[in-house]
Amino acid sequence: MTRSSAEATDVIVVGGGIGGLSAAYSLARQGLRVRVLEQASAFGEVGAGIQLAPNCTRILDDYGLLEEARSLGVVPDAMVMRDAVSGEELTRLDLRDMEERYGYPYLVIHRSDLHAMFLRAASHAGVELVTNAKIVDYTAGSDEATVHLEDGSTQTAPFVIAADGLHSPARYKFAGDQPVSSAYVAYRGTMPTDSGRGAEVDLAEVVVHIGPDCHFVHYGLRGGELLNQVAVFESPKALAGEEDWGTPDELDAAFAATTPFIQDGLAHMWRDKWWRMYDRDPIDQWVHGRVALLGDSAHPPLQYIAQGAIMAIEDGWVLGEHVRRLRAEDGSLDWDRALAAYQAVRPEHCRRVVETSRAWGVLWHLDGRPREQRNALLRARETGDYSMIDWLYSTTALWPEDEPEMFRPIPLESADASLV
Repeated sequence: MTRSSAEATDVIVVGGGIGGLSAAYSLARQGLRVRVLEQASAFGEVGAGIQLAPNCTRILDDYGLLEEARSLGVVPDAMVMRDAVSGEELTRLDLRDMEERYGYPYLVIHRSDLHAMFLRAASHAGVELVTNAKIVDYTAGSDEATVHLEDGSTQTAPFVIAADGLHSPARYKFAGDQPVSSAYVAYRGTMPTDSGRGAEVDLAEVVVHIGPDCHFVHYGLRGGELLNQVAVFESPKALAGEEDWGTPDELDAAFAATTPFIQDGLAHMWRDKWWRMYDRDPIDQWVHGRVALLGDSAHPPLQYIAQGAIMAIEDGWVLGEHVRRLRAEDGSLDWDRALAAYQAVRPEHCRRVVETSRAWGVLWHLDGRPREQRNALLRARETGDYSMIDWLYSTTALWPEDEPEMFRPIPLESADASLV
């Protein structure tokens, strides 16, 4: 369904992914009339597992969705980092202790389950859900915005959210930049945990094995019914500028020197599909008239600190909170002030996340002496040391002055030489 008029709509959200649906729900629960336009013929999400840190589960709790998310996912006991070549444990986070520190759990969930949960929540909140609605252009006015559909029709509302993903037409229109290839590619795979490899893995742990130019992740999903695995590596073909990159032969070659455990896991990957990893350089301006970028259109990250979907959910929550603060008893809303507040706080936080994700990816994939120095620093870390993640997990700021202080990077050269 598409419409040429949006007279009864306060907000149009372009994009029916996790970011778009969670933002739609956030605004609908404030009493706004919201319409979501999805270009596909049905709402759905592809992929496998996703990790939700306390800065996200805090928001799910505020939305009244945390217990549902718990029932759909797994709350692990620990996050463990191992060397992918030696198999040695390097460091771990006690996720139960971390839950006490931040007040909310670390949760892993199937991406499609999280998406379906937000789809149900948005529908129950009265969000209008429209499919087969591909947006090709935006017109940003001072008191309304218009989206232009591929079929030639238009829709107008006081406010438009462009949650239209990595290849966002809105991002290109307002910023003119392009996605940045990391030359890394991800393979994914899930399997039942009641037999074979699935039965051998400790589902109480989220484990990442870091190695030269590659890493391997595994954890449980759907209450422990599934084992989720992800293999990521740098593609020589991509570095050489070839178009056909990230192929299964490169996957096997990238992990040739890793542990037998990882080698066994590669056999269970989906080999007919792989995900090339892109992000974008951070930009400062997300709001253009009455159009605002949200989620991957604003800040697509590399996945190393597992904050991509979380940032999108935070974006929608922050918008909803400022709408709640500024909406008058008669229902009127000062959109300019709400958008100014959103613009003031979110780009800087997400810049930190995008840049930290890039740096963390470099750290994971070191070789030679830098790898040995990294391993020594990780081995020396105390389990209860949260100095590297307090800035990320402790709160979602509504105002710039509430943004937690950034961590201080530890130089590799500071590693104890006797431990290298």
